[in-house]
Amino acid sequence: QVQLVESGGGFVQAGGSLRLSCAASASFFSWYTMAWYRQAPGKQRDLVAAITGRHSTNYTNSVKGRFTISRDNAKKMVILQMNSLKPEDTAVYYCNAKYRPTAAQYWGQGTQVTVSS
Repeated sequence: QVQLVESGGGFVQAGGSLRLSCAASASFFSWYTMAWYRQAPGKQRDLVAAITGRHSTNYTNSVKGRFTISRDNAKKMVILQMNSLKPEDTAVYYCNAKYRPTAAQYWGQGTQVTVSS
C-alpha cells in the first residue's frame, strides 16, 4: 500500500503562483509514474501533468508553459510548480502514483487550489 500526502494548496489571486508537494511512502519510487490530477466542482477528474521515473513529462494543453512537474526520487517527492494561475485552475488537486509493472494506482487525499479573478 502506498500513501501519498499532498501539501501546498491555498488561495491566490490570478497571476500568482503556488507550489504543490506530494510525499510518497512507496518502495522502489522510481518505478512509479507520478502525476497530478484536478477536479473542479461538477466536473470529472482530469490529468494535469505526469512524470515518469526517468523524468519524462507530459502536460495537459491548458497548463503548458505555466506549470512544471518535477520529482526527487531520493526524497520520494513530486512537485507541481504552478505559475500564472488563472481562475479556471481552481480545483482540488490530487497526487497520483501508478506502479509501472502492474498499473496499480494510488491517490492522495487532495488539496484545494482557489484562484480569484
